[in-house]
Amino acid sequence: MKAYQLVGWQKQPQFNDVPAPKAGPGEVVIKVVGAGACHSDLHLVDFPPGALPYDLPFTLGHENAGFVEELGAGVTGFSRGDAVAVYGPWGCGTCRPCRMGYETYCERSGELKNGGGGLGRHGGMAAFMLVPNARWLVRLPPGLDPRVAAPLTDAGLTPYHAVKRALPYLPGGATAVVIGAGGLGQMGIQFLRVLSGARVVAIDTSASKLATAKELGADEGFAPGEEAAQRVRELTAGQGAEVVIDFVGSDSTLALAAKVARRMGQITIVGIAGGTLPVSFFAVPQECAIATTYWGTLPELMEVIALAAQKRIRVEAEYFSLDQAPEAYKRMKEGTLRGRAVITPNG
Repeated sequence: MKAYQLVGWQKQPQFNDVPAPKAGPGEVVIKVVGAGACHSDLHLVDFPPGALPYDLPFTLGHENAGFVEELGAGVTGFSRGDAVAVYGPWGCGTCRPCRMGYETYCERSGELKNGGGGLGRHGGMAAFMLVPNARWLVRLPPGLDPRVAAPLTDAGLTPYHAVKRALPYLPGGATAVVIGAGGLGQMGIQFLRVLSGARVVAIDTSASKLATAKELGADEGFAPGEEAAQRVRELTAGQGAEVVIDFVGSDSTLALAAKVARRMGQITIVGIAGGTLPVSFFAVPQECAIATTYWGTLPELMEVIALAAQKRIRVEAEYFSLDQAPEAYKRMKEGTLRGRAVITPNG
């Protein structure tokens, strides 16, 4: 079968012919209907040799959904043809973070040379994908298209986790600022709208993305810069926002986050654009919590899928055939996608 693979660090991915997977004991093969193309894949390609423990080549695509194709010996709870989403972070299952549900922070991930399917192991940009353990499958509710569900496994789950952990900082009348209104930011805006009563402010360089952000529930939308910081201050009586979630993570966006946050607020860094946020006594507001986050838990993915099935959130996506995967990444790099790019290996 044809697979779109990372074959070398700092080299463009390419198509290769690879054997179709077979399910061993405890494993499941899924027929891939949707595989999300993620901006982090662009960063992944740019890593220098030796920076990550992954063995090459591997098939890209860490946001995956489809239908159960084959069940390995001992697998129960699923049948061939079941519609499923794949939880992306594949931990060891036995270390303390894994046993607490945080497989994203598995203590043995380096030893296992594995960040999940599409991150060290073969992902979903092929007709079929091997899932090594059935515990990483989430059954999709009737009516939820796997193509729609695929990006929920990261572009939905990652902002959901960031928003959910911010809720204690969002009392009535609070303000939340979302920096970056691309695929993840659009989901973050919706989760803030569904889970909190906060005023939501979107900041992005693209006028079209700001327009989409308002369609999805943002109360205000500003271009980045000093004027944006001033507008946020005006909206909050000079105090700043209780929560700032940066889905970009560049030097300029992190500097903006520090300017618009308030004392005793929270800044969450989700984007991995490589920026830094200097922290000193006068660099950030007093008692402002700062954290990076990575993905989310399996129970949180179930919650995201339930919200999508209830049509309380929606995914803005464009769909591409497997042959069009390079075009999808090109559009992503150019910033011309309306939301997420989803590869559909089986049509």
